[in-house]
Amino acid sequence: MRKEYDVVVVGAGPAGSMTAKHAALGGARVLMVEKRQEIGSPVRCGEGLSRASLDEVGIRPDRKWIATEVDGAKIVSPGGHAFVINERMAGNEVGMVLERDMFDKALAADAAKAGAEIMLKTSAVGLITEGGAVKGVKLASYGKTLDVAAGCVVGADGFESQVGRWAGIDTTLKPSDVTSCFQYRLTNIDHDYKYCEFIVGSAAPGGYVWIFPKDEHTANVGIGVLLSKLKKPGQVKKYLDDFIESDERLRKGQPLDAVSGAVSVSPPVEKAVVDGLLLVGDAARIIDPITGGGIHNACITGTFAGKVLSKAAEAGDFSESALMEYERLWRNRLENNLWRNWMAKEKLITLSDETFDKIIQTLAEVGVEKMSVGNILAVIKRKYPELVREFEEFI
Repeated sequence: MRKEYDVVVVGAGPAGSMTAKHAALGGARVLMVEKRQEIGSPVRCGEGLSRASLDEVGIRPDRKWIATEVDGAKIVSPGGHAFVINERMAGNEVGMVLERDMFDKALAADAAKAGAEIMLKTSAVGLITEGGAVKGVKLASYGKTLDVAAGCVVGADGFESQVGRWAGIDTTLKPSDVTSCFQYRLTNIDHDYKYCEFIVGSAAPGGYVWIFPKDEHTANVGIGVLLSKLKKPGQVKKYLDDFIESDERLRKGQPLDAVSGAVSVSPPVEKAVVDGLLLVGDAARIIDPITGGGIHNACITGTFAGKVLSKAAEAGDFSESALMEYERLWRNRLENNLWRNWMAKEKLITLSDETFDKIIQTLAEVGVEKMSVGNILAVIKRKYPELVREFEEFI
C-alpha cells in the first residue's frame, strides 16, 4: 500500500463506500479502511430501504442483496388500529428488505472497481495534524501501526464516530437523542410479508417495534427504545420479548440471530468539516430522528462527499473552505427535514397510548394523500384539533 493518499475513508458502510467510489471515479487516490474482518457484518440494521432511495444515488437493485420486496407499510397503534400506506408514501425505509451484509459488500465492490483500495481489520487510532489541520491518520492493522498521510480523512465510522471527536467536532448526545435497539431475525412466524410494520406506543417507549419481512415465514423483529426511558441494562430486550410473547403471530417464532446496538435520533452536527477532514452519514448524525433510518442519507452524503473530494484532489486543496461545498450540498438536501423530524420526535415521545390510538384510527379512516408530518397533522386536526395544538408549527 501507499503511505500517502488524497482521501482515507474510515469505515466501509454505505456512507464510506459511496464516498470512496465517487472520489475514486473523479481520479482521487483513495484508501478505505474497515475495522472488522468482514464488510457488512455483523448486521446492525432493520434492513429496510425504498426503491426511490436507490434511484437518487444511482444504485441499481440486485437480487443478490434483496431479501424481499414489499407493497408498503402499516403503522399500528397500541390498540391495534392500522394505518396502511403504499411504498411511494411510506418513506425511505420501505420498499425492499435487504440482505444488508451483501448490500454493503456490493457497495464496497463498486468502490474497488472505481479504483479505491480497501484494508480490513484496520482501525483508525488517531489523527495526524499539522498547524491545526488534519494531514493524515494513524492506523492499526493486523498488529502493526502505520501513519498514512492524506489530503482528507473521512469519518464514516458510525454514530459513535471517534474520528469526529478527534477533530474537535462536537458529537456529544443526550440520552433523549439515543435509541437503544435489539433485533431478532425470527422464523416460524405468521406475518403479512407484503408490508413492513411499525408498532408505536408504550410497547416501545419513545420508539417503536418493527417487523420487516425477509420471506413468508421470517422477519427482522426489532425494537428501539429511547435511552432516557430505560432504567436498567437489558431492559430493551425484555420490552421486545414481552411484545413477541403478546403477539400470537410471533409467539412461536424462533431466532436465527440476535443483534443489539444504538442509533442517534438527534439533530445533525453543527459542523461536518474542518481543514482536512469531513464526516458522512451516521458519523455526522445525518439520521432520520423519527425512524432512526440512515442508509439513504448515508448514500446521499457519501455521494456528495466523494464528488467534492475528487475536485479537491484535482485542485490540491482540502482546506475547510474547499470542503464547505459538501456542507452546502448535504444541508440543502437534508437539513431542514432532519431538524423538522427531530422537533416532531420531541413531541411524539410525550404522547399516550390513547392519543396514538386516536391518531392512527383517524389516519386509517381518512387517509393521507402524501406522507409528511404536516399533512398527517392537518388530517388529525380536522377530527381532534386538541391533539395537534402543540404541533401547530408543523402544519
